[in-house]
Amino acid sequence: MVRSLYSRWDGSQEGPDLGADDLVRYLADELFEHGDLDQALRRLAQQGFVDRWGVPVAGLRELYERVRRRRQSLVSQAFADLSQSLSALPPEALRRATAMLGELNQLVERWQSGEDVQAAFEGFMGRYGDMVPGRPATLEQLLEAMAQEAEAVRQLLEPMTAQQRAKLAELYEALLEQGPALGAELGRLAGHLARLVPGQLGDQPGDLGLSGALWGLLAPGPGRGAGALARDLGDLARLEQLLAGAPSPGALAEVDLGRARELLGEREARDLGALGRLAARLRADGLARQEGGRLRLTPKGLRRIGAQALADLYDRLGPYRYGQHPVGRPGPGHERVGETKPYEWGDPFDVSIGATVRNALVRAAQQGGGLGTPVKLAPADFEVERTEALSRAATVVLLDLSMSMPMRGNFVAAKKMAMALHALISSRFPSDYLGVVGFSRYAREIAFAELPAVSWDYEWGTNIQHGLAIARRLLAHRGGTRQVIMVTDGEPTAHWPPGAPEPVFAYPPSEETVRATLAEVARCTREGIRVNTFALDATGYLRRFVEQVAQLNHGRAFFTSPESLGDYVLVDFLEGRPQARQRRRRTGAG
Repeated sequence: MVRSLYSRWDGSQEGPDLGADDLVRYLADELFEHGDLDQALRRLAQQGFVDRWGVPVAGLRELYERVRRRRQSLVSQAFADLSQSLSALPPEALRRATAMLGELNQLVERWQSGEDVQAAFEGFMGRYGDMVPGRPATLEQLLEAMAQEAEAVRQLLEPMTAQQRAKLAELYEALLEQGPALGAELGRLAGHLARLVPGQLGDQPGDLGLSGALWGLLAPGPGRGAGALARDLGDLARLEQLLAGAPSPGALAEVDLGRARELLGEREARDLGALGRLAARLRADGLARQEGGRLRLTPKGLRRIGAQALADLYDRLGPYRYGQHPVGRPGPGHERVGETKPYEWGDPFDVSIGATVRNALVRAAQQGGGLGTPVKLAPADFEVERTEALSRAATVVLLDLSMSMPMRGNFVAAKKMAMALHALISSRFPSDYLGVVGFSRYAREIAFAELPAVSWDYEWGTNIQHGLAIARRLLAHRGGTRQVIMVTDGEPTAHWPPGAPEPVFAYPPSEETVRATLAEVARCTREGIRVNTFALDATGYLRRFVEQVAQLNHGRAFFTSPESLGDYVLVDFLEGRPQARQRRRRTGAG
């Protein structure tokens, strides 16, 4: 029989966090575009998300607005309360307030002269205890409480508009005209407090002054709750400031969720908690770590981001989703290499019985269960045989990092494709090689660990010649089928002449740049390196250039869009290179 216990959520239990996979899914595209994990988290926290239970979690912008509206509501309440406290009172109430203040001032003066006034104070409390804050046991405690509460009244004035403060000052002046003696006694008490309780009272008196603040505290009516109201406003102001300028979601971990619940409500406290735990979730799952004050992906996080990119493409790959790598001749297909790996979605279900049962037994022992039969299996227990493809491939992705890529909306798709291809090769074809070369005005090799953080270059120039030269060097000593996958949205506008200190840039493309680029293509061809080009937003000039490359190299030309780029690249990779030797394919528009 299953028993379930329920209790009210108090902020200490598991909150509506995102699971690791959901969090990676939310962060992936932002991370692909800007390469900054902290910025990706900030964007996610700003806009909010849907948690793992399908419940919307408000973002920082929405929470900021809720806090601002709540604070404005309390300011309006404070104005109404103080207005009522300062309004004209019946003559009897004024006489009693004046008498109370007169007796209190006399007690203070006797106490200052060294006289024991405890008995007199107790009598005073018996007559006027309903008019003073709290339940002080001594005159000193009363004065401290009054100083604190009077300062709270003055703090209520700070967020009010100039018109509201002027209206309150007008009401106070009208009250003093009604009872001049009251004003004199309030002034005497204000002077006593300023001398006796230094540091408790602020330096900026506000339009009402300290004596007016004291009356707002002492008068009958709602104004007597000024202290609690001022604390609420102060806490809301600090929260509003934090939400407006939080450097990262982790800063929200400082928020007192219990206090947030009192000020805003259950839903807002839950959402603040969920936002504050985003970075902690990444660290707890081993996907990120703090380095030099910044949050960075771990190797596990890099693999997870790549796997997410690959999973996004798998849904559109149809029969290719299980992985292919044809060798172009009959053979045993794959050979076992004596190793196993945890089963992942898309793996051939070649189960290793021994490793799977062993995992189940270890898990049962860790959870305090028995080691007898039957052995109960969980999805995480399954391991499959690792195999090695009989064909090997060495691939270099040539990634355009020039300014035109983000300007035309092509950069994220290209970077996501590179991450997905890496995930595919590392998980399905571990014997294959994959390198990445980025190019703009000049080219450079990019390590996989650096790929998520790579952004476009703020330089003009599309130096395909230099990119191909580096790719050719990386593939020089690699065995098996060798190929370059070039992704670009521009014709060659830069090249690096031999011996020159800097690349040469020219737009429109110069004949010299085109000749240098095609010469590098010819070198790739002579060395047996296939160049498959994926052209995005191809102009007529770019089409002609890509066709020249394909004709010279016998590679393939794809004219495609950012939406289908990843599909084309992965399908082309999975189809294998033997077919590419027999024909050149042109796919897409035109």
